[in-house]
Amino acid sequence: MAIAPVVAFVVTNGMSMDAPLESAKIVKRGLCNPRHRLGMLVQIYRRLSSEGVSTILRRACLLGVSKMLRTVESVYGCTVAARDGDIGSVDQVYFDDEAWGVRYLVVDTGNWFNKRRVLISPYSFKQANPASGIIEVDLTQQQVKDSPNIDTDKPVSRQHEAEYLGYYGYPTYWAGAYLWGVGAAYPPFGPIESTRGTVSEVRDRRDMEADNRPADVHLRSSKAVRGYHIEAADGRIGHVSGFIFDDEAWVIRYLCIDTSNWWPGGKEVLLATQWIELVDWVGSTVSTRLTRDAIKNSPEYDESVPLSRRYEAKLHKHYGKGGYW
Repeated sequence: MAIAPVVAFVVTNGMSMDAPLESAKIVKRGLCNPRHRLGMLVQIYRRLSSEGVSTILRRACLLGVSKMLRTVESVYGCTVAARDGDIGSVDQVYFDDEAWGVRYLVVDTGNWFNKRRVLISPYSFKQANPASGIIEVDLTQQQVKDSPNIDTDKPVSRQHEAEYLGYYGYPTYWAGAYLWGVGAAYPPFGPIESTRGTVSEVRDRRDMEADNRPADVHLRSSKAVRGYHIEAADGRIGHVSGFIFDDEAWVIRYLCIDTSNWWPGGKEVLLATQWIELVDWVGSTVSTRLTRDAIKNSPEYDESVPLSRRYEAKLHKHYGKGGYW
């Protein structure tokens, strides 16, 4: 890896004055005082050369703001724009109950298409920037209109997913060890070259392959899971109040937990999805092996403040857990 782009990354993102890394202080001073910029760059180059690019970059990421993390709720209401016009607005998301990947946006088409709700996969995204309020997809309105009917008021089965993905010619995400299938850690955003079948052809193939198989439900609604009780190792501690997802990988990283109903002065905290032991979809309960005291004493989450990598590191350190990054 070339050093120059990494220096640009460090300078652009900046780091805290109290960082243990000396070059982080140099960056901060350099940003505040342009006269120090040349000396700053020289010292960063020296540190990069002696310590290694990967080490300095990892520490820079640790101290910077996690710009890719945002609440699922911030996506609600975003306009989904096709190549030839708007489709509708995001009403909720469906996530995979095994890997916590955000598999589909549920889009309310309003009066455009008889108030029907349709699924939009991240596979179709041309440009997804929830902060702008617009998500552009590489689809036409007619393609969406002719897509398979799926009852978004009920959990969606894998067989119905196969029908949907087959219609658009998208690969299945469950065929492989990665979040988005075989050899793909992230969705291949943009057009996918594949032969799209008609709804009837895909349905016939699905029915033939799925004969005598169970419903195999794996998708869950973000709105339906909101309010689930949190069961710690030694008792209940709160309820799900929201979700934090990664808008690059499109995976849910944390559940927002409201503990205010469980002890006086309770607060909102984050629980990483990788620390969840079991989800009882019938009993509406999320279980973890963490104790109530550990959760109670964990760093408080403030949704009004951008979620930083520093906060994430502090949270993981509190629980003695390694980071996903």
